[in-house]
Amino acid sequence: MQPAPSLRRTVASARTLTVQDGTRFERADRLAAEEPMEIRVGGPGQDPLSVAVTMRTPGNDFELATGFLSTEGLVGSRTELVSVAYCELPAEEQQYNVVTVRLTRPFDPGALQRNFYATSSCGVCGKASLDQVRTSCPRLGPGPTVARSVIPSLPESLRRSQRIFEETGGLHAAGLFDRAGVLLAAREDVGRHNAVDKLAGWAFLRDSLPLGEQVLMVSGRLSFEIVQKAAMMGVPIVCAVSAPSSLAVETADAVGMTILGFVRGAGFNLYTRPDRIDLDT
Repeated sequence: MQPAPSLRRTVASARTLTVQDGTRFERADRLAAEEPMEIRVGGPGQDPLSVAVTMRTPGNDFELATGFLSTEGLVGSRTELVSVAYCELPAEEQQYNVVTVRLTRPFDPGALQRNFYATSSCGVCGKASLDQVRTSCPRLGPGPTVARSVIPSLPESLRRSQRIFEETGGLHAAGLFDRAGVLLAAREDVGRHNAVDKLAGWAFLRDSLPLGEQVLMVSGRLSFEIVQKAAMMGVPIVCAVSAPSSLAVETADAVGMTILGFVRGAGFNLYTRPDRIDLDT
């Protein structure tokens, strides 16, 4: 598998007119890059089939591609993977925005049942039905028990890992932690679901799935799709800086996941499966 070159910009420059306390001045600004990436999949002797287009921040593209395929249930394990590579297209076709995943087995187009089109604001768009996605999530195992005192440390630890956010202030982040609150991996993206898929791809390429002993921390709100992707990764505990949606709570309860929202300062809200959090330590 060839390494992913860093030829796409993660940060772009712009001029801005800043107004502050009645004073106007021009200055240079830094913006988080956002570009489309197409994911194609093919088996032996097959022409690669386009399965998704997602708006993402360039970087960790191979993780994003494999993580997406894993959390959508299209690829089961690392052993099915032959290669991940950028398509060799003419320069004017933005060749580094197309990633092809080759499998050891034939890829069944019927497994798609619809065309994916994910955006940075709505990764669930185009799913055939919410019920179908929910039934694809495995019931989670017992998972770890995490001390109450560990939870408030997670947002700041994740925040310190956000290099691009530090420059732009415009990215979501997701981080994987162990039960002691040690950060194992973190990824940034304009789409919160992309940040989670990049973590899924990180684990997939290391042949580390399922993540039955880890804690997932995400910036922003906790949506249904984040819960669905975490379940496909096997993550039993998911924390968010903001609120969960009603469907996120319903889905977490259905798959046996512990979710915590409003993890800020010294407090948090615990919505499902409280037994995994030791509230006395």
